Amino acid sequence: MVNSSQISLKIRQGFILVFVLIIALPALFFSVGRAYYSSLVDATEKTLEAHLYSLISEVEFVSNGLEMPRSILAPELNRLNSDTYALVYQDSSLVWYSESAVNLSISPDFSGNQAGASEFERVEYNGVLFWQLSLTVILGNAEQSQQARFVLLKKNDALMELMSGFRNTLVNWMLVMGVVIAGLMAFGFVWNARPLQRLDKEIKEIEAGERDKITGLYPVELLTIKSDLNLLLESQKRQKERYRASLSDLAHALKTPLAVIKSSPLAKDADAQEQLDRINVMIEHQLKRAATGASDTWKKQTSVKPVLDSILNAMTKVYHDKHIQFSSECAEEVAFLGDKTDLMEILGNIIDNACKACNSLVDINVSAPKKRLLIIEVEDDGPGIPEHRRSELLTRGTRLDTYEAGHGVGMAIVSDLVKSYHGLMQIGTSKHGGAKFTIEFNHEKNN
Repeated sequence: MVNSSQISLKIRQGFILVFVLIIALPALFFSVGRAYYSSLVDATEKTLEAHLYSLISEVEFVSNGLEMPRSILAPELNRLNSDTYALVYQDSSLVWYSESAVNLSISPDFSGNQAGASEFERVEYNGVLFWQLSLTVILGNAEQSQQARFVLLKKNDALMELMSGFRNTLVNWMLVMGVVIAGLMAFGFVWNARPLQRLDKEIKEIEAGERDKITGLYPVELLTIKSDLNLLLESQKRQKERYRASLSDLAHALKTPLAVIKSSPLAKDADAQEQLDRINVMIEHQLKRAATGASDTWKKQTSVKPVLDSILNAMTKVYHDKHIQFSSECAEEVAFLGDKTDLMEILGNIIDNACKACNSLVDINVSAPKKRLLIIEVEDDGPGIPEHRRSELLTRGTRLDTYEAGHGVGMAIVSDLVKSYHGLMQIGTSKHGGAKFTIEFNHEKNN
């Protein structure tokens, strides 16, 4: 299961883009549409109010009722097949209507109307929706007054036609906005990712030993990371230098008393001589490591195949009497992220031990199944290592020189080196019946 903190920046940007295009823009479209429709309804109410007060101003009181001009100022009320209508009622009887309402037949309900109070609502007559503004007024003088009900109607279809046109325009603009937003987000991602790509490139150059520190220009958000990485590199370099200097001094200091002991009568004992040889081998190894310099091993990339070919060529000469058949597989591009001397120590000791233990066959397989992963497998057809002794063999501090021929002090060196690179070493049974050593360096996992 992928941790949320490990999700790619591209995927995160994609999620944001999908959210904007699928959720945010449609929500904006809906909200703008609702707001526009509400504004159309408000505008309709104000228009009908204007027509209403215009009608009231033109009405004339006569003894037998109300009198209004046939033609009024509002042109949409004077036009046949218009979507706006005006009607005047007295005692539920229609006494006047605009020319636009010639073919209109409705029966408004005035049961709840109060004089002087206007009502604006959506109503339905004969299956057609209207927006209706109605007002009951009392007209006349001190001697005689009459009650009249003014009704103004606007077809809802007229609003929906305007709404449909607005939505079509809005859809087009939303599509344009979607394309523009997607383009801007893509450009923004590429622009924002460039400093990270430059930083990644510089780090890889440091790993390859092509530079010692990060020197590029970066945004202020990355300056702290740049400073911390450079500080870490300097600190590691100084620490390596002190370590190698101290190790070299210690090894040189031990060589003199060791030489004296080896020339003394104590060295004539076979067991003592064996231990002295073991100590000498370890000192030589540490001196060799100290002599490799103060550079950081994680900065280096060492091609494995040339080192492997060189070791196999040497082993063929050293063990020519055994007529060992070597089988090796290693691609040209496979690389070890570390020091060449350390790789030679690891491969040299394991292959040397396999040559000592084998009968006539040694297989070496070096592979990189994926980036920053290196697997080394060495098999032989010798007697192998008992399963109950394998864990002891890989335990730090165990005396490895007490095992069968071919698995001596060199394994202590290999074990230390593999652990120093955060690698993993396992011992199994070869398909040829002997021992199988598997070493795995997963540099991606260690980051």
